[in-house]
Amino acid sequence: MKKTFLVISVAITLILSGCAGKTTSPAVAGSLSGTDVSTYLIGEYMDVPSASSKLEAAGFEILASYKSVKKGTTIVFTNAELKAQAAKPTRAHAAVLRLFVDEQEQMISFTNPVYFGKAFMQDDYDHAVFNAQFEKLNSAFTGLKPSVDKWSFDGLPTYHFMLGMPYYNEPDILATGRNSELIAKANSYKDGKLKIFELKLSDSSTLFGYKLATRTSKFVKKIGRANAAILPWCIAVEDSKATALSAKYYIAMSYPLLDMGGFMGIMTVPGAVIADLEKVFK
Repeated sequence: MKKTFLVISVAITLILSGCAGKTTSPAVAGSLSGTDVSTYLIGEYMDVPSASSKLEAAGFEILASYKSVKKGTTIVFTNAELKAQAAKPTRAHAAVLRLFVDEQEQMISFTNPVYFGKAFMQDDYDHAVFNAQFEKLNSAFTGLKPSVDKWSFDGLPTYHFMLGMPYYNEPDILATGRNSELIAKANSYKDGKLKIFELKLSDSSTLFGYKLATRTSKFVKKIGRANAAILPWCIAVEDSKATALSAKYYIAMSYPLLDMGGFMGIMTVPGAVIADLEKVFK
């Protein structure tokens, strides 16, 4: 009965809310009011060492190279500007950008700094900072093109999939306790084998990249490997709490073209994500 009610609710909401609009160009400088922004920036294939070298030459710090899917690697990277923005309260997830190197499909895909910056920084968003990251990527990797995935720039801070679904500021709370204790657990769980990276942002804020269980992470293959940069999942330890972006929020905004049928096909995944990450702090 609950499942039937959920399906009906989703259908009604989608009919009322509609979908994202027109295609946008990759150029995002200047006023973006009323503009759709691409979720990803797509480029010609290059291998992981070559891509990493280009990122480092552009002034980025490589935090991790993670096998997010079969024949695919996500490079997680940052720089001083991103870390400074993410050190602000509740903004830790803006610290990193990701590059998915797809050996199978022979392409690369960046998370668009403007798209994710606007979503994660909320009222603290500084367009000059995040557009500068966009320009650095465009200069280092010529010929980048916008993805078909996109969303309204103005709508990103209040993004949610449908009525009753979570927003950015409604994360999953995994555990509470002193920061030092939570960080120690994140480092010691499974002898650290599932930790992909650790990034200290301030005395009260640390961001972790964590590997989900193999069964849980298979949702990427089911709804689209092109967006595999969604993995690894991040955990923020801040102000005596360990939190993760709600899976219902993060999956939907990383796959803005995902429809009702696609979301219903992975309806057990959000709960599985929380269960995987809560184990870290038991």
